[in-house]
Amino acid sequence: MGFVAKDSGGGNFKRVPSGVHIGRCFSLIDLGTQHTEGQYGVKLQHKLRIGWELFGEDENGGPLTVDVDGKQMPLTISKSYTVSLHEKSSLRKDLSAWRGKDFSEEDAKAFDVSKLLGAYCMVNVTTSETNGKTYSNVAGLTPIPGALRNAKPEGVHEFVKFDLDDPDLDVFNTFHEKLQEAIKRSPEWAQKFGGGGKSGPPMMEEERDYEDAPF
Repeated sequence: MGFVAKDSGGGNFKRVPSGVHIGRCFSLIDLGTQHTEGQYGVKLQHKLRIGWELFGEDENGGPLTVDVDGKQMPLTISKSYTVSLHEKSSLRKDLSAWRGKDFSEEDAKAFDVSKLLGAYCMVNVTTSETNGKTYSNVAGLTPIPGALRNAKPEGVHEFVKFDLDDPDLDVFNTFHEKLQEAIKRSPEWAQKFGGGGKSGPPMMEEERDYEDAPF
């Protein structure tokens, strides 16, 4: 399944500001197997994109919202991961920080990432510049502080879940063109619909585009 990890732009664009913001996981998108480019060259890796809606204020005291068809919606941010809970994987590092504890040997054998939907955390956002453009990046995740656990903001975005084992094309058709193209390059898409494995630039390895653990 696309969400079990094992040990083994639009006209309304508004950049997420740097800082630590309350986040609610609302989106899990199975990207399938992708050619990724990193320090060890190009390789094939199964990728997952996790998305959060963010709550709080920017550096000027304004709300972290953007106008969508006349409605103020929380800003969102996402991060792509290799679907792996190997001890050195970025997914395991971020999920362990989010949980407030590392995975046990048994848990690391197979963790259903779909449990993340609706879970809250603190999202540490940093900015970087490449070729004159400024990007917002998820630098780290931590648990919601105890004082906020009973006062979390209510979620606004509907859940988005796309699994290439059982793809919902209605959900797929809501994705922007570049995301659709990336998914269509995967062999998992080809097995379902044909036409996979199309040429395209490889993804970067980290793509920008307690007892009571939250999951």
